[in-house]
Amino acid sequence: MAKILDGKKIAEKILEKLKKEIEKKQLKLKLAVMLVRGDSASEIFVRVKKKACEFVGVNFELFKFPAEIHQSDLKKEVKKVVDEPNNSGVVVQLPLPKKINTDEILNLIPSEKNVEFLSPVICAVKYLLEEYKISLRGKKVVLVGRGRLVGRPVAKWLRKQGIKFSNIDKIKKADIIISGVGKPKLIKGEMVKRGVIVIDAGGDVDFESVSKKAKYITPVPGGVGPLTIACLLENLVKLAQSKF
Repeated sequence: MAKILDGKKIAEKILEKLKKEIEKKQLKLKLAVMLVRGDSASEIFVRVKKKACEFVGVNFELFKFPAEIHQSDLKKEVKKVVDEPNNSGVVVQLPLPKKINTDEILNLIPSEKNVEFLSPVICAVKYLLEEYKISLRGKKVVLVGRGRLVGRPVAKWLRKQGIKFSNIDKIKKADIIISGVGKPKLIKGEMVKRGVIVIDAGGDVDFESVSKKAKYITPVPGGVGPLTIACLLENLVKLAQSKF
């Protein structure tokens, strides 16, 4: 049976550290989150962000918009939120409706308020690997998914580290699987080898069957998700301190 990669436990340690740092340095921070309604998972994630902000002492404000909002109207709203001096960091919750040009919207957030300047998913993966002393060197790594939130940033990060990786067609030989498709039970026990290490950032893994063969596995919830939020707030604090 697999050992659990406990992202929630690591996230709690990060949040405790951030809370102390914010109190000690008397940082006045506010996170503005913009949510276009329509995705129930996003609404849950936003609630968890709010709870984490309250814990560490960061003000939180949610801006909600209807799913039918037009691109031009959403651009105006983003500019308004960005231009508000009290907003230390701005997040546009993804995914946006398909009719919206996501790049165009995200590009409206200036670097000094972009709390995702370091990908929270990459940060989360790094924390998990470091905490459990897992090295990618010399391992057969398979990256499942090429999406904006997980696949693309992780692929870029792996290339930068000089780590070669394969696609899902090589999953049976993988020593380490990093997945972020967002398709439940896409990866089943019969698809992986015994002793595999699984980092599930998209809720793609059939936990029951895969955990019987894996050496390490992230649960969902409690794995990558809590860590991405802790990393987001860590970025917010870094941004605030870079201004002094």
